[in-house]
Amino acid sequence: MDFQLSDDQRALRSGMRDLLDAVFDRDRMRAAVERGGTLDRSLWRELGAAGFFALRLPEEGGGVGLGLPEAVLLFEEAGRALLPGPLVATHQAAGLVKGAAEGEAVVTAVDGDLPVAHLAEADAVLVGADALAGEPLRAFVAAARPVRSMDPLTPLHRTGADAGARAVSGPEGARAATERTTAHAERIRFEGALLTAAEQLGSAARTTETAVQHAGDREQFGSPIGSFQAVKHLCADMLARTEPARAAVYAAAVTGDPVEIAAAKLLADEAAVRNARDCLQIHGGMGFTWEADVHLHLKRAWLRSAARLGGAAAEELLAAGLGAARPYPGSSAASGREAPEAGGGG
Repeated sequence: MDFQLSDDQRALRSGMRDLLDAVFDRDRMRAAVERGGTLDRSLWRELGAAGFFALRLPEEGGGVGLGLPEAVLLFEEAGRALLPGPLVATHQAAGLVKGAAEGEAVVTAVDGDLPVAHLAEADAVLVGADALAGEPLRAFVAAARPVRSMDPLTPLHRTGADAGARAVSGPEGARAATERTTAHAERIRFEGALLTAAEQLGSAARTTETAVQHAGDREQFGSPIGSFQAVKHLCADMLARTEPARAAVYAAAVTGDPVEIAAAKLLADEAAVRNARDCLQIHGGMGFTWEADVHLHLKRAWLRSAARLGGAAAEELLAAGLGAARPYPGSSAASGREAPEAGGGG
């Protein structure tokens, strides 16, 4: 099987990078930080006009008609640019929630017991394979409370345990979960995890590039710090984490296999978090300052690593898939729930 990108896929990735460089440069990112992570609706509509959210809808339905491998490329670029907002949920809601495909609606998602990202601005909330909107959404938002987020670009709200499921089913529990609905919800869950892994991959690649550039520009004792062996090793380790994660994410996008998606999420999470840490280390004292952007990648990587198939659930799924173990009864993987680590679904 050939996993090399086609010319069309390369052009798609390049076009998205050019678009994000134009509509979400560093000044606009810093402006978003100063707003406390409040979404720029005009940016959301620009993404919609570019086909970001409608990428996988069929052409006859107003979409682009491409597949999961192409979506992974776009989300990798979004992660590289540190693009804020519930991108994954809005992408998955295209065709389900009115206006999501065009970027006119902002859609977030409930992710187990984790805090919900961008809830106050959401026009709909995905709960499994269903969407909350209208009066049920307003009641859901009213019952939630804001919590402090480690990522200044991702505001969070805490909801009650199983609040999303109760809001969808209603007080009498009239909605019965069919096998078809359950299977669709599981597909959404794993595809969401893969797209999140793609964002992590983009962040890992960006911090690697940033670290290498700084190591070449910064001088100590009359030489670039990149000439020092310890710094060389850090940069090499960053690349050695990024490329296996890239291979795993791209392969999982082709197969769609849940076990391969779990492996890709684990590798991408590790690459994003550890690369951001190493990038910060290479930047030295200035890397810890608010003015530097390195900490923003690290904080976002922490949030994403806890969301959408977090570490423990992914490890248990991978182990069970390899035949090494079965999910332990009562564990997060066995129950289909994720451990509440840090939050930030969406």
